[in-house]
Amino acid sequence: MSKKQTVFNLLFLVIVFGLTVYLVFRGKDIGDIIRTAREADGRYLLLSLVCVVFFILGESVIIFYMMKTLGASVKMTHCALYSFVGFFFSCITPSASGGQPMQIFYMKKDKLPIPVTTLVLMIVTITYKAVLVVIGVLICFLGGDFLRGYLGDYMWVFYLGVGLNVFCVTFMMILVFAPGLAKWIMVKGLKIIEHVRILKPKKARLEKLEASMDQYHATAALRGHPQRGSKKRIILNVFIITFVQRCILFTVTYWVYRALGLHEYGILTVTILQAVISVSVDMLPLPGGMGISETLYMVMFVPVFGPLLLPSMLLSRGISYYGQMLISALMTCVAHLTIGRKNEEIQRM
Repeated sequence: MSKKQTVFNLLFLVIVFGLTVYLVFRGKDIGDIIRTAREADGRYLLLSLVCVVFFILGESVIIFYMMKTLGASVKMTHCALYSFVGFFFSCITPSASGGQPMQIFYMKKDKLPIPVTTLVLMIVTITYKAVLVVIGVLICFLGGDFLRGYLGDYMWVFYLGVGLNVFCVTFMMILVFAPGLAKWIMVKGLKIIEHVRILKPKKARLEKLEASMDQYHATAALRGHPQRGSKKRIILNVFIITFVQRCILFTVTYWVYRALGLHEYGILTVTILQAVISVSVDMLPLPGGMGISETLYMVMFVPVFGPLLLPSMLLSRGISYYGQMLISALMTCVAHLTIGRKNEEIQRM
């Protein structure tokens, strides 16, 4: 990611954050909201922060497991740093688009093979979104009436989120497991766009696209690497770890609920409602779903938190998103200072 892109993303983040704060807290007594948040039970807030860290480290476990499965030599501590880097740049870029390119950048500094790292991160992304798809589809079929009672007129946002995640997972699975078909679709799509004059025909653009698809083709065959188990078992293990990882993050709102001294709702209900928000906003082109996440929160959690709605949102979003971003930013600095340093020193000698 270039410096101009980084500056643009940070500027965009600040603007969206400023608008979100203005729209959410306009006309409210911010001092009273902050005082209420400060009176929350620190033990539960600490537990929610631990959940955020475990959520991030869950991805590092998957990366380490996949790398070892594919025969790559990697340190667990570096896998943890890759995860922090990925989550930081995902937090500050629209649709979390900047996370994986930066992870590949740091993995390259560790001399890890690009085809292997690309495959690992593709599978991480597929399972990450597939968990949301499974959760979303289950809620659609088993809890539609339950959800309408909380979302009301915003049900369309949930359906849109499920649809976008289904499309994304389907396309990425084709990209990884049927690269020939993916190449045909992408090349055909580009030719159609050029034919209707949305883009001017350029041979160089087509050649670049074909070269990119050929690179993905090289990453697609799990069978070409040393394995400790079948492909199905590997994917299943990654899916289970990812499911646990995501559920851990979804519980943050429940621990905030308990921190504010509330007990009426159980952990399952609050966790499902938070999962619905994540499913709805995950694919939207906003950093961390900022703005729409707060809107859905204020709609869905009214019966749960009542008059404590705004303090709860301040704590829940503050820990699950902004806390995640700050922790990841700190560890990204550590990654920048440590990863690849030995290789750079050897090259200077």
